[in-house]
Amino acid sequence: MDNVDGIKLGHTIFREIDSNPYLHELYESILYNYSVRLLGPNSDSYKSIDIEDALRFADILSKSNDPVNSDRHKIMAQEIVALLKNIHPENPTIDFYLGSVLSNTGNYRGMTLVAPNHQHGTLMDQFYTEFSKDYMRIPAAPESQFFRSQKAVYDHLNDSYFSYSGPTSMGKSFIMRMFIKEQVTEGIKANYALIVPTKALINEVSSSIINDLKEMLAEYNYKIVTSAGALALKEEHNFILVMTPERMLYLMISNPSIEIEYLFVDEAHKISSNDSRSPFYYKVVDMLSRREKKPKMIFASPNIPNPEIYLDLIPSSYALSEQKFRSTFTPVSQMKFLIDFPEKDIKLFNNYTGDFVDFMPLNDTITFNQLISYIGKESQNIVYCHSTNKAVELALEFAKTKSRSNDKELLDLSRDITNEVHGDYYLADIICKGVAYHIGYLPSTIRMRIEELYRKGLIQTIFSTSTLVEAVNLPADNLFITHYKVGRSKMPIVDFKNLVGRVGRIEYNLFGNVFLVRLEEKTKPKEFMDLIMNDVPEQSLSLASQLSNSIKQQIVDSLLEGSIEFHKQSGQNYNQYALMRKFAIILLRDITKGNDSFVRSQFQPFLNERIESIIIEKFSTKTERIDDDINISADQVDNLTSAIAKGLTYPELNEHGNIDYNDLMSFLEKLCKIFKWEIYEKQTLGHVSKQGNHGLLRWYAVILSQWIKGTGLSFIIKEALEFKRQNPETCVWDNWKPVRYDDSLRHRNLVISDTLQVIENVILFSISNYFLRFSSEYKRFHNVESFLNDWYEYVEYGTTNPLSITLQRNGFSRETSTYIKRHRDQYVITTEVGEIKLLNIPEQIEP
Repeated sequence: MDNVDGIKLGHTIFREIDSNPYLHELYESILYNYSVRLLGPNSDSYKSIDIEDALRFADILSKSNDPVNSDRHKIMAQEIVALLKNIHPENPTIDFYLGSVLSNTGNYRGMTLVAPNHQHGTLMDQFYTEFSKDYMRIPAAPESQFFRSQKAVYDHLNDSYFSYSGPTSMGKSFIMRMFIKEQVTEGIKANYALIVPTKALINEVSSSIINDLKEMLAEYNYKIVTSAGALALKEEHNFILVMTPERMLYLMISNPSIEIEYLFVDEAHKISSNDSRSPFYYKVVDMLSRREKKPKMIFASPNIPNPEIYLDLIPSSYALSEQKFRSTFTPVSQMKFLIDFPEKDIKLFNNYTGDFVDFMPLNDTITFNQLISYIGKESQNIVYCHSTNKAVELALEFAKTKSRSNDKELLDLSRDITNEVHGDYYLADIICKGVAYHIGYLPSTIRMRIEELYRKGLIQTIFSTSTLVEAVNLPADNLFITHYKVGRSKMPIVDFKNLVGRVGRIEYNLFGNVFLVRLEEKTKPKEFMDLIMNDVPEQSLSLASQLSNSIKQQIVDSLLEGSIEFHKQSGQNYNQYALMRKFAIILLRDITKGNDSFVRSQFQPFLNERIESIIIEKFSTKTERIDDDINISADQVDNLTSAIAKGLTYPELNEHGNIDYNDLMSFLEKLCKIFKWEIYEKQTLGHVSKQGNHGLLRWYAVILSQWIKGTGLSFIIKEALEFKRQNPETCVWDNWKPVRYDDSLRHRNLVISDTLQVIENVILFSISNYFLRFSSEYKRFHNVESFLNDWYEYVEYGTTNPLSITLQRNGFSRETSTYIKRHRDQYVITTEVGEIKLLNIPEQIEP
C-alpha cells in the first residue's frame, strides 16, 4: 500500500528529499564544477561527483508530486542534468537522463532543443510521454507543446476574469498570442486588446502577432492596430489592439462604439507601481467593466505571489478572487554569481540553500571589460546599467577592446545611424564592433534593428538601461548587472527578479548566467545579495500603497473647496505627484457621474453622502467638462473650452508648409496658461528660467517646427549642434551638472542624446497629448469630425504632408512613408474623387 491514514508515500519521499544531505552535497559539487568550467583556469580543481547518483536523484526529483515543492524539485532536476551536460558534454548516460528528466517535467521545448532523439527506457514511459505531449499540444501550433503551467493558464482564458503569474521565462504573453491565434483560425469574430507597459513592447508584441498569423490576418479580416488614430478603426474589420494603457484609454474615448471581447493586461504588476501610468490601468478596466457587454479580462504578471490582487480593479459583483493561478516552474534556470571588484572576490549562489558561498578570488589585474570578454567570448551578453550615461560610458570602454567587423549588416546599420542621426553619434562607431547600447530614446527603427542583429548574433554585447526590465525579450546567455538601482532609485524586487529572468530563453538554452558586478566601493554588496535571496513580496495596488491616508484626505478637502488644482508637495517626486493628481481626477469624475468604481471605494473612509453632495454642487457648472481623460483636469478643460470659444486655433502654415516661429511661440505660451504648465509641467513645458522666461519651451518650439516639417532627425540634430556652437553659454548637462559647451565629441553626443530625449519624451508624448486634447475639444466645439491644419496629426506622424499622414495611418512607418512620398509617381495614384491608391508596393516596404 502507498497510502496509510491519508498519507501518500510519494508525498513523504518528496517532503524529506529537500533535507537529504547527500543530495545537497551532490548539487553543491555540480554547481562548483560548473563554476570552475565557466570561470576557473582549468578543470583540475573539479570536485569528485558520483554522476550516476546525481542522475538518479534528478530522475526522482523530476517526478515530484509534492503539493508545495513540486515546481522547485522539477527545476532542481533540470539544473542537475543541464549542468552535468555542460560539464561532461560527451557522456551518453547524461544525455539519456537529460531527455528523461525534461520529459518528466513536461519541458518538451527543452527536449526539442537538446534531446530531440531521446529514446525512452520502457514502453510505458514512451506511451505516457506521447499521451502527455498530445494533451499539451498547442491548438494553434500543433507541432509544439505547452508547459504544464501554460496549459493550466490556457484552459482559463475563456473565463470571465482570470489573473496569473509565473517566472519571466514562463512565456506568459506567448499563451495570450496562441489563444488569439486559435480564435482567429477557428473563424471567431472578436476584438482583442493587449495592454503592454511601453511603446517598445508595442513594436515587439505586434510583430510577434503578425508573425503568428501572417496571411491569416487578411484572410479572416483582422487588423492589428497600435494607435487610436489608425484609419482601419473607421473600416469594417475585427481588431487586435496592441497598446499602452494611455493609448487604450484614448481609443476608448475617441471610438466608444468599438466592442472589446477580450482584454489581456501583460506585465500587470505595473498596476502596483508608483509609475504615473498606473492610474490608466484603473481607468481602462473600470470603463470596460461598466459596459453592457463586458469583455473577458486576463491579467499576467511576473513572479508575484498574489496575482488575484488585480481582480480587485473589477467591481466586486463581477469578479472572483479565486480566478487565479500561480506557477513557480521555469523551463530555464539562472546561475548567479557576485563578482566583487573592490574586494577581489567571487561568490556563487546556491539556489537551494539560498546562500552565497565563497568560490574563488578575483584576479588582481582583470578589468570588467576583460571579464565580459572572457566569460562571453562565444555568447550573447547583456550588461544592465542604472543610467543612460553609464550605459553609453561602459559600452564605449568595452568597444575599445574590440576590432571592427566587416559584416555587411553591421556596416549598413552603422551607415544608417550616421545618415539618420549623426556621424559623430557614438553608436554609429561601436555598432561596427558588434557592440551596442539599448536605451529608451533611441529611434524605434534603430532600436528594433539592434535587437534583430543581436538575435542573429551579429551584435554580441548590449549595454542596456531599464528598457530591458520593461520586457523586451532578447536571447541572452549572460547578464551582467552593474547596479541595483534604476536611475537614483532602488530597483523594486519584482523588477529585479524580472530582469534576472531575462537571461536564458527556452528557444536557445536551458540556463543562463547572472553576474552581480560590484564595480565601486560605494555599491553595497548586501543590497545585491538581498535582491537575490529575498522573495517577491505580496503586491498591493498603487492606490493603496502609494497614496497615504493624509494624501487621500487632502484630495477630498480640495474637492470640497471646488478645486482640482494640485501643487507638488515638498518631498514628493514626480511619480507620486502624478499619481495623486490622476487619482483625484478619476475620483471627481466618479463622484459627479455617480460611478461606483474601485477608486471611489478606496476613498470611502473620507467620504459620505453629505461630502459627495457638496462636491457635486461645487463642480455642477463643470460637470459636462469632466470626462474620462485623466491627463487633463476640469480646470484645464474649462480654460481650453473658453479659449476655443474665443477663436483660438493652431498657427497657420504658409504656402510652403512653414510656420512662423513667433506665431508658434505665441500659441504655446497661450497653451502654457490654459493647461497651467507652470504648475503641472514645471520641469519641462512650464519650466521658468532664472531670467523669468520659458527658455525650454522656446527650444521645444524649434524642435517641434522642424519635426512637423518632416526634415528628419539628422537635420534637427545638426541644427541643435550648430546652436550650441553659437551659444556655448547655454551649457550641456554632464552627470547632472551644467557645463559650458566646448564642441568636444563627448559634448556633441550629449547634445544628440538630449535632442533625441526631447523628441521622444516631450514632442511625441507631452506635446502630442496636449495637442490631442486641443484637437478633440476643437472638433467637439465646432461639431466637426476633422479639420484642416490639425497639429496633433502633424506631431503624431512627423509631417504636414497629407500623403505621408494617410500612409502612416494605414500602418506604414514614418521612414517608409517618406520614401513612398519621394517616389510618388512610382507608387501612388490619385483617383478622380481625390482618393489615394497605392500601386506596386514592394514587399520590403510593406507595412
